[in-house]
Amino acid sequence: MSVPMVTSADHAEHAGGPGARTGVGKAFGTFGELLQGALPEPRGEFLVTFPIARWATAVFHHDPDADAIVVRPAHKGKSRRVAAQVLASLGVRGGGLLDISGELPEGKGLASSSADLVATVRAVGAAWDVTFTPAQTEAFLRGIEPADGVMYDEIVAFHHRDVRLGHRLGALPPLTVVAHDEGGQVDTVTHNRKAKVFDAEERREYAALLDVLTDAVATRDVRTVGAVATRSAEMNARHRARGGFEDLRRLCHDVDGLGLVLAHSGTMLGVLLEAADPGLAGKAEHIRAGCAPLGGEVSVHRALGTGDRWTPATPATPPAAAPPRAHPSDHPSARPSHELET
Repeated sequence: MSVPMVTSADHAEHAGGPGARTGVGKAFGTFGELLQGALPEPRGEFLVTFPIARWATAVFHHDPDADAIVVRPAHKGKSRRVAAQVLASLGVRGGGLLDISGELPEGKGLASSSADLVATVRAVGAAWDVTFTPAQTEAFLRGIEPADGVMYDEIVAFHHRDVRLGHRLGALPPLTVVAHDEGGQVDTVTHNRKAKVFDAEERREYAALLDVLTDAVATRDVRTVGAVATRSAEMNARHRARGGFEDLRRLCHDVDGLGLVLAHSGTMLGVLLEAADPGLAGKAEHIRAGCAPLGGEVSVHRALGTGDRWTPATPATPPAAAPPRAHPSDHPSARPSHELET
C-alpha cells in the first residue's frame, strides 16, 4: 500500500526528537447514504455521503520512547494501525497513546469507523502541524477497511470499497432526519465482505439516479434529493429487508416529508425534513409517536449544510496529559486474536 510521505526539513528536524507532542483531530459522521448501489463500470460500487453534525474525536499523545501505540478504547485496532502508518509517513519514531471518543454510535450506519480513522489521521498530523489532503487521507485508509468519504467537507459520490473519490456534489441547505433505529448492530467490514449482486438493469438505474442527484444537489432541489434517497432505500430492500419501512413511508407522507433516508449498512431509517420548516417540532413528534409500535429508538439528526462549520475547531492547546508508557502486553501481537478488531 502506498501512503503519503512528508519530507519537509521542518518535520524531519522534529522526527524522533526528545519532546512528546499532542494533536487533536475531528471528523463528522453520516446518516447512512443518500444513494448507494453500483454503476455499470467494473468495481462500480459507490455511495453518496450524507454528512451530519456529529463528530468523532481523536487525541494522539506521542511518546518518543514507546515502542507501540496504545489505543483507547482497546477495540479500536484499525485506528491504531492508521496512526502507525501516519507516524511512519512523517518519519517519526516511537509510539504513544491514542484516545478515540465522539458522538457516533457503532454499528448503526453513521460512519463511526470511518470517522474514527479520519480523525486519527488528522490528530497524528496535527501533532506535527501537518494537514493531510483528502486524497492523502484516502491513501492511509485504503487497505484497512471499506470507508465512507468523510474526509471531504461536502457531499460526495465515493467508491467505498476502493476508498476513492467518485466526484464532488456540493452542499445542501440544512436538513433534519427523524430516525428510527430498529436495534442491534451491523459490522460494516462483515457486511461489505458479502458482495451484493446487481444486475445490469439495476446498475443503469443507479447511474441515472446518481445523475439526477448530482443535479439536484447543485440546484438545492431538496424534494428531488428526497425522492432519490427514497428510491435508493426501496432498491436496497431487494438485497436487505428493513422492518418498518412502510410505516416510515406512511409517516413521511403524513408530515409532507422530503423522503426517506436509509443507513444501507446499518440499523437506521429516517424521514428527511427541512431544518428551517416552522412545523419541524410538531412533525418530529408525530414521527416519534408513529414509531412507538415498532419498538427501538427514535433520534433526531441535523445534516451539515451550507453555512455550517464542517469540522469544529480544535483547542489551541490540546490536552497535555502524559500518555502511559506502552507495556509489552498492550502491543497487538501480545493479545489473543479474539480481542483484536477485524
